[in-house]
Amino acid sequence: MSGKRQAVLLYDADCGFCTWSAAKILAWDRHGRLRPLALQEPEAERLLAAMSEEQRMASWQLVLADGTVRSAGAAAPDLLRLLPAGRPLARVAATFPRTTEAAYQAISARRGTLGQFIGRRARDRARARLRRAS
Repeated sequence: MSGKRQAVLLYDADCGFCTWSAAKILAWDRHGRLRPLALQEPEAERLLAAMSEEQRMASWQLVLADGTVRSAGAAAPDLLRLLPAGRPLARVAATFPRTTEAAYQAISARRGTLGQFIGRRARDRARARLRRAS
């Protein structure tokens, strides 16, 4: 693959679990198809102009190359299609959208607790990876 960025992955930079998760996704993205962007950045507000701040911050967002915006569990199939060997998982996520959304919501509701299990060094490495990929 050419490494052409096909989507923008928007994440909450104030959430340790979200930052760590975004960095893990970027590690999987060996072809450079994703560009990370913190939801707190002015560009995020422009990309998600149709959403209120509350809606933007309610979940992670994925903006595809054509400008389509996907949020929360609904973004999982599109994200997985962009990742190496992610197509089979994308098919599962797309086939069971309610289950995918429920899984996303369950994790999202516990992101503060999950973030406590991520050490400072891991968070620092995640932030460094996100800075390099921006």
